Amino acid sequence: MEHSYIDLDEETLFIVSQTFKALGDPTRIRILHLLAEKECSVGEIVEHLSLGQSTVSHQLRFLKNLRLVKSRRAGTSIYYSPEDEHVLKILEKTIQHATHD
Repeated sequence: MEHSYIDLDEETLFIVSQTFKALGDPTRIRILHLLAEKECSVGEIVEHLSLGQSTVSHQLRFLKNLRLVKSRRAGTSIYYSPEDEHVLKILEKTIQHATHD
């Protein structure tokens, strides 16, 4: 099957590079990996990953701006979950690659 090459526009290139930038940070990888398992509040992420609240909040803002996580409010708490299954699949495959014997 023959494919014709289509050049990527600037917006697509920017989004792809920002997504890889997001996945290039160990803290963001840990947060995404946790959220792939279950929806969590900031406090739960802080507790599970032994990180500071300001660090978690900063990283969630970064991930939310890239539409990699989404949030929902329940009373006074905000819960975070993955927004993009495509990126989670990339992360999962990369983890499998890294842990493969």
